[in-house]
Amino acid sequence: MDQLTPVEELSLVVARSAGAMMAPGTVEATLRLLVEVVLETVPGADACAVTVLDAAGRAGTSVASDELAARADELQYAAGEGPCLDAVARRGRTLVDDARADARWPRWAAGVDALGLRSVLSTPLVAGDAVLGAVKVYSRAPHAFDARSERLLALYAAQAAVLQAALRAAERGRHLSAELKGALRSRDVVNTARGILVERERVDERTALAVLAAQAEESGRPLHVVARALVDAATRRRP
Repeated sequence: MDQLTPVEELSLVVARSAGAMMAPGTVEATLRLLVEVVLETVPGADACAVTVLDAAGRAGTSVASDELAARADELQYAAGEGPCLDAVARRGRTLVDDARADARWPRWAAGVDALGLRSVLSTPLVAGDAVLGAVKVYSRAPHAFDARSERLLALYAAQAAVLQAALRAAERGRHLSAELKGALRSRDVVNTARGILVERERVDERTALAVLAAQAEESGRPLHVVARALVDAATRRRP
C-alpha cells in the first residue's frame, strides 16, 4: 500500500470499517470482517486475532485469521502472560520486536518462537471505561511493525471497540426482549389457568392462584408449567 498521510489513513480506516458497521450480524461476524481488513492493510501483518473478555473478565479468542494466530493466542492464555494480556491489563499498546530477544514473558516467548512468529503488536479494545479485549497482529519477521503499523492498528482497534460495544448492547437488548416476552407469556397462561379454576371450582382468584402454587410446589414444577398443563387439559375437554 502506498504511503498515506495520517488523515488519509484515518479516512481509509473509517471507509474500510463502514461495511462492518452497517452489516447486520453477530459480534463475531463483524469482528471477523475487521480481522480481514486489518490483515490486508496493516504493514507487516502475517496473522491477526481478536481477544475478547467475557462477563467474568476471562480472555479468549473470538476471531483469528488462521490456525497460526489462534495457536499463538492460546499460548498466552495457557501461560497467563503475553503481549495481548499485557495490553488489556495496561489499557495500552504492547509491542514485541523480537520474541527471541524479549524477556518479559519467557514462557509465552518460547512457545511463539516455536510457531515461527517473531513480532507481535497488540492494542486494547477500549469503549468508554470498559476494556473489551484486544486486537493483535503477528509477523514471522523480527521488527516487522513500525509507527505506521501501530497507528493503523490503533485506529482499527478504536473502530472495533465501538462496534463490539454497540453489538453487545443490541444482543443484550434482544435477549432481554425475549426474556420479557417469555415472562409475559408465562403470566398470561397463569392468568388463564386461574380463570379456569375460578369458573370450574367456584372460588375467588386468590384461592385459584393458591391452588396452582400448591400444585407447583407439590410436583416440583414451575408455576407456568402447571398452569399450561391445566389450560391444555381444559382445552382438550371442550367439545
